[in-house]
Amino acid sequence: MEKRRIFEGLKIADFTWLGVGPIAMKFMANLGATVIHIESNTRPDITRISFPYKDFQAGINRSGFFAFYNDSKYGISLNLRMPQAQEVARRLVWEWADVVADAHLPGIMEKWGLDYETLRKQKPDLIHIATALQGKTGPYSKIPGHGIVGVSLAGFSEITGWPDREPAVPTGALSDFITFPHMVTALIAALIHRKKTGKGQYIELSQLEATLQFLAPPLMDCMINGRILGRMGNRSTHAAPHAVYRCQGEGERWCAIAVSTDEEWANFCRVIGNPEWTKDPRFATLKGRKENEDELNELVQQWTANRPPEEVMTLLQEAGVAAAVVESGEDLVADPQLNHRGTLVVLEHPEIGPHIYQTPPYRFSKTPHELTMPAPCLGQHNEYILKDVLGMSDDEVADLLVAGALE
Repeated sequence: MEKRRIFEGLKIADFTWLGVGPIAMKFMANLGATVIHIESNTRPDITRISFPYKDFQAGINRSGFFAFYNDSKYGISLNLRMPQAQEVARRLVWEWADVVADAHLPGIMEKWGLDYETLRKQKPDLIHIATALQGKTGPYSKIPGHGIVGVSLAGFSEITGWPDREPAVPTGALSDFITFPHMVTALIAALIHRKKTGKGQYIELSQLEATLQFLAPPLMDCMINGRILGRMGNRSTHAAPHAVYRCQGEGERWCAIAVSTDEEWANFCRVIGNPEWTKDPRFATLKGRKENEDELNELVQQWTANRPPEEVMTLLQEAGVAAAVVESGEDLVADPQLNHRGTLVVLEHPEIGPHIYQTPPYRFSKTPHELTMPAPCLGQHNEYILKDVLGMSDDEVADLLVAGALE
């Protein structure tokens, strides 16, 4: 019997943009939901105009960022500043969608007549899930911002970087990637609730609040003990050696190593051949290794510098010591573990051609995932959605074009 994707039959009107919402809705689509991504040429999803571009040529359909997180979705281009486009969007919700997802500042969906209170009047079982940087209510809710702002407000930037330098923003919009699972989980809970009760609901997700929980230990340490976590580079309070170490090879080749226990330290010493310096009593305990960490790191790198990072990783992992190659994009594509799990697949995009897409990071035995199509070009599915989904006539579509409601 063919396995069925768990969200087949679920229909989502996706008004999100940037990171959290589009990533969350991508994974819903990969697990079977039909997702229609709504945007316009006047107000495109900002990742469409974000690097990297295919062949370094800018274009509304050429961003690898947008493509990577919007596969398996249909796309319609509605200029929601136009009343005619707003009416089409409401019809899409009332006649078709089970779920509305949005990631706009407070007041935007209300201005368009697409807020939950308006939509639920004709569709009481509608689920509306909304996310914003600091939520949809409160004194800071109308301050715009994206993930890089979010990680700074949460405090991640303050503790990221080297102790003798200014704070560094974690690479990428970290909060986007640690918040989207909360959005998916909340939506699943709402779907279970609706299945049991027949009732829809409105869910508001503050990205800042979802992000802050990942700093719970240092926040509690500050509140209870008065200790403030500072920047430590690649170091850790509970492991040494703990860093990335230069290895043999062309260009920049590195391997990350983390030794947390005395047993792991003994295994590490055995792997590197128990040189004389490993018998130094200063390195016999974690406390001693932390107190002499600069010298320890130099000695470790003397060993790694003569070996490719793949060899360092393999030798240490086989001995029960945490180690991993610091991979470039090229390394990731060739990574045997990622390939074994089918993490990256290639789909043919209408404009940029073959492009790598990411499958969900989890595997369900009875409900598989599938990447059904590449990310849509802007307005690629206008005709299909307007005519086949909403049953509009050629004349009605032409009127929308003339009015400027379609772009």
